Amino acid sequence: MGLTKLDKASIIAIKDCMGAKKKESVLVITDENKREIGYSLYQNALRLGHKSLFVEMKALNYHGEEPPAVIAELMQKFDVVLCPTTKSLTHTDARRNASAKGVRIATFPGITKDVMIRGLNADYKKIARLTIKLTKLLEKTKTVRVTAPNGTDIELEIAGRKAIPSKGLFHKKGESGNLPTGEAFVAPLEGKSNGIFVVDGSMAGIGVVKNPIRIKVEKGYATKITGGTEARKLVRMLSKFGKKGRNIAELGIGTNDKAKLSGNLLEDEKVLGTVHIALGNNKSMGGNVSVPIHVDGVIKKPTVYFDNKIIMKNGKLLVS
Repeated sequence: MGLTKLDKASIIAIKDCMGAKKKESVLVITDENKREIGYSLYQNALRLGHKSLFVEMKALNYHGEEPPAVIAELMQKFDVVLCPTTKSLTHTDARRNASAKGVRIATFPGITKDVMIRGLNADYKKIARLTIKLTKLLEKTKTVRVTAPNGTDIELEIAGRKAIPSKGLFHKKGESGNLPTGEAFVAPLEGKSNGIFVVDGSMAGIGVVKNPIRIKVEKGYATKITGGTEARKLVRMLSKFGKKGRNIAELGIGTNDKAKLSGNLLEDEKVLGTVHIALGNNKSMGGNVSVPIHVDGVIKKPTVYFDNKIIMKNGKLLVS
């Protein structure tokens, strides 16, 4: 039996992205919706000679919800943890606590077979180089301005905030991030972003956006969300989290040239030539807002300025 495309993607994830060594143990956490991908990762971990465990839980209800306590404990007992799940475990205490113990973790929230095959059969060394370059530029920047033909015009203050490269190579103790990946991101300073951003790519928890969602931002919070059905759905999603849920949590820039806009946020926010802005929790990225929701909205064809220097023009990255 030859290797399937899914097997190849699983092997790239374990070997290249996680840099798993022979003697390291691998835990795979999945749920009923992502079983096929979870099982592929597990079988390929065994094929590569790792001590491996496959655990399936019931799918969680929202991104950032804590997994059962027994799973949170298990996560601390392995060298490498892979989480292909319906809802994201990225912004959870379970993930943060395991990372603090030195565990290397990859989360695959909402992963599909197509996204796995497309996004992981990429050149992660190349993605890493570009991502690190953008991260270094972000670190030197005080204000980011994003404009787009759809009416987006927003300024985000990031002075002194640490930018994070999600470069897809998690080889050092405690490193974690999404797979497939490729983005440079930062948590803007609380209370400092102002303007309007229009989500016309896709929105976490909603998918590809047919009627753009127009979000007015004042002093770091989304004060007015308008548009069609998708906008109303976003308002409902955020309603139970109060003001914190409307915090401007993240600015991210996609760096994966193999990713394409599919309605799956895991892939969409990594698309080269897009930026995304998220609402809600920024605790995992160096901010101070802890709330159990984090939703990203993708903006197409953006023009991006770092201070006054143009970095991207109409979706074309000017940094190589």
